[in-house]
Amino acid sequence: MRRVDAETGKPTPSRTLTQGTSAPQHTPATPAATRGPALLGRLAVPAAVLTTVAGAFAYVGSVDPNEPGHYPVCPLLRFTGVLCPGCGGLRSAHAFVHGDLPTALQANAPAVLAYLGLAVLWTVWVVRAARGRPMRIDLGPVHLWAAGALMLTFTVVRNLPFGGWLRP
Repeated sequence: MRRVDAETGKPTPSRTLTQGTSAPQHTPATPAATRGPALLGRLAVPAAVLTTVAGAFAYVGSVDPNEPGHYPVCPLLRFTGVLCPGCGGLRSAHAFVHGDLPTALQANAPAVLAYLGLAVLWTVWVVRAARGRPMRIDLGPVHLWAAGALMLTFTVVRNLPFGGWLRP
């Protein structure tokens, strides 16, 4: 009689069982086995991402983008005079790091929303990683088109005369 692995559906090699022995059985991992090095391994990438982002925010918080000469000028702004959706993002991050939320929102409101949204996503990622579950973000075409349309609308409005309140 051929044995079939229940998980993969593939035949397992046949073994002769001696009197008093039983087939090896799969034992599920105990909660203690999921802690320790395995948990540290699952949290390594989220921790590295947090370290990188915190370092970037610390740099922008310490080097003021409002002073000329510290950061390059946006190429779109330099060559066309048009503010892109990212223009004001560094000033927004600088104000955000210093706790000045009104200035951060005035410099680039979508950037502040992105900071907060990414913080929530990172938190969900850490919780799922700690529980041993993969992090999946399933954005469909509708979500991507909607985000693109919002960014395009933001860009157009901030470059029109009545959208001066959206300019950094």
